[in-house]
Formats: sequence, structure tokens, C-alpha cells
Amino acid sequence: MLKEFKEFTLHGNVIDLAVGVIIGSAFGKIISSLVTDIIMPPIGMLLNGVNFANLYIPLDGKSYQALADAQAAGAPTLNYGLFINNIIDFIIVTFVIFLMIRTINRAKKQPDPAATEPTGKDCPFCFTSISVQATRCPHCTSQLN
Repeated sequence: MLKEFKEFTLHGNVIDLAVGVIIGSAFGKIISSLVTDIIMPPIGMLLNGVNFANLYIPLDGKSYQALADAQAAGAPTLNYGLFINNIIDFIIVTFVIFLMIRTINRAKKQPDPAATEPTGKDCPFCFTSISVQATRCPHCTSQLN
């Protein structure tokens, strides 16, 4: 059983998966920073200085200056601004993954130009298969165009 476990863990797919998870985690942090630090501030400016991270509804009925103040007071809150940020994070990550998969699929589907060009044709007189470059049929000696 230990031998099988060693083979499983050292198999290429498991290592590839581990690397993918680590890179995905780092990529998620980059996207979160992009949304929080780059994309949302200009959107907030366009919406009269709204800070999405500070949009919340206190459920205890009291009023607080900021989300941090409500959390420090232990008030339950609905943090819909953070939810909006997470939705934008998700949309960006899925769009980037879509572009990556689309690029990979296009690279796989590109046909080999040499394979698409015909290498043979039929003689119109004797219907024997001959080279595309032939000017005379080697079987019936007919002149080809």
C-alpha cells in the first residue's frame, strides 16, 4: 500500500495539480488586488466617491462611520460591498481562464498547412491517381492541364 501511495503522489498529474493549486492561489490574490486597488477606486469615484468595501447594512439598527467600526463593536452586518468586489473578482478570473482555454484550443485546432494541400489528383482520361504536379499521365500518357 505504501508503494502504491508513493506512485500515486509522485505521478505527474498529482504534482501538476499541486502546482496548479499553488499558482491559482497566487493568481487569485493578484486578481483581488487588481479589483480592490485598481478597478474599484475609479468606479467609486464615478459614483461620487463610493467605497465598495465600506458598503454594508448594520443589522443591530445602530449607525456606524465605517464597516471597521461596526465590526469592532461586534455588530452583525450585511457586507454587500465586499460581495460586489468578490463578484467582480470572479468575473475577471473566469474571463482570464476563458481566454487561456480559448487560446489553448485554437493552438490545438490549427491544421498543418502541408496536410491540407492535396498531394494527388485523378487523371481525367484514365481515372488513375497521379501526382498534383504531373503534366502528363504516366499510365495513359494523356496531356494534363
